[in-house]
Amino acid sequence: MEWLIGLFLPIGVCVVLPIAIVWIVFRTIENKTNKNAEIIIKTIENDSAVDTDKLVAALGKREKTDKQLHQERLLKGCIFTFIGVATAILAAFIYNEEIVGTEFYHYIPLSVSALCIPVGIAYLVVYFVSRKSVGNQAETED
Repeated sequence: MEWLIGLFLPIGVCVVLPIAIVWIVFRTIENKTNKNAEIIIKTIENDSAVDTDKLVAALGKREKTDKQLHQERLLKGCIFTFIGVATAILAAFIYNEEIVGTEFYHYIPLSVSALCIPVGIAYLVVYFVSRKSVGNQAETED
């Protein structure tokens, strides 16, 4: 029975999970496009005085401002760094308690930490480097 779990777990994680995620994302995009098309068709059928070009622009994807993008970088940097540090502490606790075995799942906290900390630091570096230029752009817009 244990070999069966060992067989299906990698198949589920490496095959089924990515396919399900891609399917959900594309289904969401397709659904949004269909809803927007229905709204535009209803507006054209009703022959209302609404400008369809403005309606299409309003239903389109809104771009984030530079300030919003900048704040998002700070948030992502903090989240990734925190997750990396937390998993590094967890890994230190696991290895300190001497419950390390030869199983691969003992290395998961180290792997997550090794991936999250550099990503978080990279986001924070980009945030601090671009802080001055975003601040100058905000002053000129006001």
